[in-house]
Amino acid sequence: MTTTIRLLLADDHPVVRAGLRAVLDTEPDFTVVGEAATAERAVELAAAGGVDVVLMDLQFGAGMHGSEATAAITAAPDGPKVLVLTTYDTDADILAAVEAGASGYLLKDAPPEELAAAVRTAAAGQSALAPAVAHRLMDRMRTPAEALTKRELEVLQLVGEGLSNQQISKVLFLSQATVKSHLVHIFAKLGVDSRTAAVAAATARRLIRR
Repeated sequence: MTTTIRLLLADDHPVVRAGLRAVLDTEPDFTVVGEAATAERAVELAAAGGVDVVLMDLQFGAGMHGSEATAAITAAPDGPKVLVLTTYDTDADILAAVEAGASGYLLKDAPPEELAAAVRTAAAGQSALAPAVAHRLMDRMRTPAEALTKRELEVLQLVGEGLSNQQISKVLFLSQATVKSHLVHIFAKLGVDSRTAAVAAATARRLIRR
């Protein structure tokens, strides 16, 4: 007898949820048991039980981020697995999701058979990474001295959003001296000498989003 995998779709775009449901409904061992338009709602529905895998977007506009929701869901002892399904493949997004406890990370342009396989892999408690995502993680492992840390990526992402050192220190609960120290390390690793050049280099290498 085939075990049914119960799915929760978390995405703020109704069209995306409808498209996912249409694809997933063709699989005999899948059943979509709920949908969430916000990350907060996804956490509520996951906590209510009856879900095996949450397909989680990362960006929900205002409110909780997908990686925060992932951390909240995976913190529960018997909570469902989380498979991140997003359009973003930057190091900053990937590291945040993996650190939050995501069982997998797929891009939204993945073919249906790859998505179905990833859902089954995640449901079985194994890791399901898109090839491009796995490649980026492997690159980081091969050159650890050159790779920006998760905190450095967070600082650089906020620099890219136009925040000052003082604003970054408040957002990340760091001293301004610590923020400056992170920037020194970022500049050295990227081989640049300004905030603008650092953002440009990081964007070109898909380390952060613009």
